[in-house]
Amino acid sequence: MAQTPSNMLPLGTLAPKFSLKDTNSNFDYSYDELKGSKGTLVIFMCNHCPFVLHVIEEIVRVANDYRVQGIGTIAISSNDVTKYPQDSPELMTEFAFQNKMEFPYLFDESQEVAKAYDAACTPDFFLFNIEDQLFYRGQLDDSRPGNGIPLSGSDLRGAIDALIYNRSLKEPQKPSIGCNIKWK
Repeated sequence: MAQTPSNMLPLGTLAPKFSLKDTNSNFDYSYDELKGSKGTLVIFMCNHCPFVLHVIEEIVRVANDYRVQGIGTIAISSNDVTKYPQDSPELMTEFAFQNKMEFPYLFDESQEVAKAYDAACTPDFFLFNIEDQLFYRGQLDDSRPGNGIPLSGSDLRGAIDALIYNRSLKEPQKPSIGCNIKWK
């Protein structure tokens, strides 16, 4: 299992705008239509990555816990579905249903959105403030498949709490680790 770290886009970077098809609803949505009133979490993920499968329950819990506090969550899959058909839009819909994802799961067929965000791995987390400036990028927590550390979402939850309650962030921000995005 290859371990690829996040590229750690500079804090303060403006959220790249996009319009992508949501595999749950079959509608196209833009970043501006999906962003939250207090901030926006953009997650690059896919259906088959063992790192995503390890954390998907906590991702769903984080999205559900913070939705009521004004954090919008957007998941995006940018993998090449020709080489990795298990990440096809049809299977994305099934994956979202099976994992009770109540947030959009968008398909980035051209991979332009992943490139604009400098996304490198799955999962890769980007948290933006209400001005759409990057506030946090990095890991969910220290748990990885097989390392025995329980999932907590502590790093991401701490960043979201800091954003919502106007606190300073824990430093340094640690990169996420996951499978590399499957580029065309």
